[in-house]
Amino acid sequence: MPVRLRITLIFSVLVFIILSLVCWAVYYFSYEARIDNIKLRLTNRAITTARLLSQKEIFDRTLIQRIDSSTTIALKDKTVQGYDDLNRRIYRYSDVPNDTLHITLGLLDEARTKGSVYFTEGNKEAIAYHYLLDQNGMVMIAAGEDVDGKNSLKNLFQILIISFLVGNIFVLISGYFFSKGLLRPIKKISEDVAEISAQNLARRIETGNTKDEWYQLSVTLNDLLNRLQQSFNMQQRFISNASHELSTPLTAISSQLEVTLQRQRAAEEYKKVMQSVYQDVQQMTKLTQTLLEFAKASGNPAGLEINLIRIDEIILNIPSEASKINSAYLVSIEFDDLPEDEESLLVFGNEALLFTAINNIVINACKYSNDHRAYVKLHVSGNEISIYVADNGPGIPQAEIEKIFQPFYRIQEDRTGGFGLGLSLANRIIKIHKGRIEVSSEVDKGTTFHITLSPAKNLRGL
Repeated sequence: MPVRLRITLIFSVLVFIILSLVCWAVYYFSYEARIDNIKLRLTNRAITTARLLSQKEIFDRTLIQRIDSSTTIALKDKTVQGYDDLNRRIYRYSDVPNDTLHITLGLLDEARTKGSVYFTEGNKEAIAYHYLLDQNGMVMIAAGEDVDGKNSLKNLFQILIISFLVGNIFVLISGYFFSKGLLRPIKKISEDVAEISAQNLARRIETGNTKDEWYQLSVTLNDLLNRLQQSFNMQQRFISNASHELSTPLTAISSQLEVTLQRQRAAEEYKKVMQSVYQDVQQMTKLTQTLLEFAKASGNPAGLEINLIRIDEIILNIPSEASKINSAYLVSIEFDDLPEDEESLLVFGNEALLFTAINNIVINACKYSNDHRAYVKLHVSGNEISIYVADNGPGIPQAEIEKIFQPFYRIQEDRTGGFGLGLSLANRIIKIHKGRIEVSSEVDKGTTFHITLSPAKNLRGL
């Protein structure tokens, strides 16, 4: 069912229920008001007749009947009857000759007990009223048909029914057009989104000036488009840089082999060419492995093998790995006041990836430090595990710090060596493990990387 029709139906049903309640309430209270009114009028008639009957010395029954016949209380077929304490009828008057009420002894007793009793007989409504005067009493019964009141109530019922039907039809029609206006912003957003593609990701949805839900939806979608555009741009840069990095050694290998095969050469020359080609192949192998690790770190964390890892054990393995890469690389490790509780050193994660992330930062520090030395400190406080990696290198200019985590980015002062993927890879891995990396650096003084992770006891899943 279309949303427009659904909104119209829901709106109409709600108004249907409200109108039903309002019409029922108007009719119910009008009906109760008519009953109260007829009770009051019949009671007054009964009291008036009872007072006249109690004054026998002034009014006889014939005179009272003449008074009853001349009294107008707007009731059809009015009847008045009176009974003494012995249940004998002492008075009777009726607009219609021989018209009488069928009164039971139980009704008379009930009237004496309760004071007054309302009842109906045929189309007539009646009140049995117990009138007391000194020690004597009588039960007066006044009855009649409230034609005007019933007609008024009937007219009110017809008016309410017509108003109810017309009102619901009007609401149904107006609701249909109202829903169209309500959904117009959604239609506009849908049209704008349909025009956005990979070729024009720079386009954005118009938010308008009204700070309503549609505005919030447009802002949210624009934020999503901004993130998508960033991802596309990053992907394009990554593909472009990766292609360039891969094509460089391939071109070198192709050129060297082409030149070498143009004529016969001595065995020593072939050996030199093979050594050069081997170095290029090694560089390509290293780049390919790095790209695979980068792709793995950029994937879905749910697809990784997650285990409990002791972070101090990972750090202890770094010095030997650094010396394998370059025997001149030295790594100093400091454990700053570690807690006795072993759980504080455990993290949820992938051991190989975490080792790669920390090792990349340490190797970077050794590589660019004048003394090829990196300083690693592990500190646990509260709900955080902190790893500091410092060096005495040339430092990173402030303008470059925000860019060093971009894939294939290398600082202007040093564009040689490496692929510019180490720090980007480390940053991706740490983010997958719900951590963060902060950098502080001073030119000519050195750089410090601060890695923050959450202990496993505080982090139940990645």
